[in-house]
Amino acid sequence: MAQIQRYPFLRHIRADASCHVQQFHRGRRVRSGKGLSFWFLPARTSLSEIPMDDRTLPFLLKGQSRDYQDLTVQGSIIWRVANAEVLGDRIDFTIDLKKGLLLGQPIDQINDQIGSLGRRYISAYVKSNTVRDLLEAGVEPLQLALRNGFAEDGTMAAMGVEIVGVGVDDVSPSSALARALQTPTFEDLQQRADEATFARRALAVEKERAIAENELSTKIELETQRKQLIAREDENARFQAEAQAAALKIDANAEAGRIRTIDQARTDMEKERMAVYADLPPMVMFAMAAQEFAGKLQNIDNLTVTPDMLSNVIGQVQGAMKANPVRDEVRS
Repeated sequence: MAQIQRYPFLRHIRADASCHVQQFHRGRRVRSGKGLSFWFLPARTSLSEIPMDDRTLPFLLKGQSRDYQDLTVQGSIIWRVANAEVLGDRIDFTIDLKKGLLLGQPIDQINDQIGSLGRRYISAYVKSNTVRDLLEAGVEPLQLALRNGFAEDGTMAAMGVEIVGVGVDDVSPSSALARALQTPTFEDLQQRADEATFARRALAVEKERAIAENELSTKIELETQRKQLIAREDENARFQAEAQAAALKIDANAEAGRIRTIDQARTDMEKERMAVYADLPPMVMFAMAAQEFAGKLQNIDNLTVTPDMLSNVIGQVQGAMKANPVRDEVRS
């Protein structure tokens, strides 16, 4: 803002270095430049002050895609005054000669014109593409379309305004459209999450099945080993029983042999004894019989021997010898 000092009949103006000041006297431009300082007569002078610094115009524009979907484009446009005299002729930058303030809103007029042109360029690009193409492409194509639009149009250049830079920060659909566009992606991600969950569960089931099969195999192996152990124990018990039976059989055979040997020895002794008796005379036999008879008697008080008695005794002894098979065998 220019600083104006008032004096009687005269006034003095001092402008900032970033401002271009023009002095008009009776409708003619008499001074024009940046950061001027001079005296002037207020009754015959008109002053304008044009800022020369860069200005940023943020914008929020709405457009409709080729498939009739609403989109919002957010960004900014940076501009500056390239030719102050040309812009001063197109836009009124007159200032108050008492306070140095602009009498109108020239900056707003420039912003409106720049915003209108930017809306036109963005809308043309948005309408030529589908919403999916626009969202997938991002902000770069829109930014390029906006920059090329200003460069090819030339409207602002003719006004003495230069577009320094353009930037598109975001391209977003409406909330309803955003939800609709997010649904397939959400469903796909949900499906992948479900598949991952199912795969994890299937893996857990497979591991549990492997563990169960391992436990079953272990049980089967243990039962097989137990069966083999029982068979081995049965075989050992059978072998032991057979060994004991064989030992008992051997002992029985030995005992039977021993008995047979004893019986045979007794038989042989009896045969030998009878053979001795076979050759004895009758009187000796009678004496031996009497001796054996006497040995069997417990107590004898009186003994009477008659010839008949002796004849009977001898007959009994001879009958006994005939009845004895051992004796008959010895005699034969």
